[in-house]
Amino acid sequence: MVLPLYVCVCIRFSLLPCVTKEERKRSFLKNGSILLKDLIASCDGKSNLIRCYSTAELIRATNNFDPSCIIDDLHFDMYRGILDNRTVIIKKYRHRDRAIRDIIISMQMSTHKNSLKLLGCCLEFDTPTLVLENAGKGGLNYDGSLVVDNELLPWKTRLRIARQLASALTYLHTAFPRPIVHRRVTSHCILLDDDYVPKLFDFSFSITIPPDQLYVEENFSARTPGYTDPTYLKYCQSSERIDVYSFGVLLLVFLTRRAAMTKQGAEIELLTTDSKLDVSDGQIQIETIADPKILEEVGGDEQAQ
Repeated sequence: MVLPLYVCVCIRFSLLPCVTKEERKRSFLKNGSILLKDLIASCDGKSNLIRCYSTAELIRATNNFDPSCIIDDLHFDMYRGILDNRTVIIKKYRHRDRAIRDIIISMQMSTHKNSLKLLGCCLEFDTPTLVLENAGKGGLNYDGSLVVDNELLPWKTRLRIARQLASALTYLHTAFPRPIVHRRVTSHCILLDDDYVPKLFDFSFSITIPPDQLYVEENFSARTPGYTDPTYLKYCQSSERIDVYSFGVLLLVFLTRRAAMTKQGAEIELLTTDSKLDVSDGQIQIETIADPKILEEVGGDEQAQ
């Protein structure tokens, strides 16, 4: 039976066997109390139903996290495992605050078909661990191709992914009492299911805009190289605008099949500063910037226009 998270937190601690290590108890209580506090503040006491898993279940599901990571990020690792006779993704964080934020926003976004659904979490590790639905095709490379075998996605598939991702971001910005800004929109925040349907994930850097404000002013910048709005870098003001800018860069990645940022020795090149993308004269020669595969698919320059 699936219970609301706040019920699971209370029940899980009451059922912990006496042989459970004190560290595990302390982690559960600490993670649970922080999570509940954030949940009440962010969701007005309401949330989607998710399950609370034990450490034993996740260790068994992943063979003690033995399989290779499907994503190795600076802040988390993601593994595939088997739980309740189905394949799931288990996201293991290195930082508690990032994990808590991801759980909170993922719970709210799980009703959208283009957001990776949160199935549950485990609070018994030192940092909370998320259990998410599986996405069979996996993630994208920096150039927008699939991680496995560097599969090049057809242009129509890229366009559909972009449209559906735009739907998820619009939902994030408008569906809740206060707008939520993702702040980390890149090719790496998208997973594809077996039908190439995109799933937005990783809300660990997301931020909520306070009532009656248009942005959140920070004393630091949470930059994503190649995708960050220059205005944000200057003023450190988070608003929906930074997601829109990052989404525009992602569209360029899909169109050109080039990474948003490349490094040649000590030199760093940004896709957005490519002279071929200069629109000051009102014209861009599409054949000079588009992925050749796209031009082949559309049958030449005339059809591309």
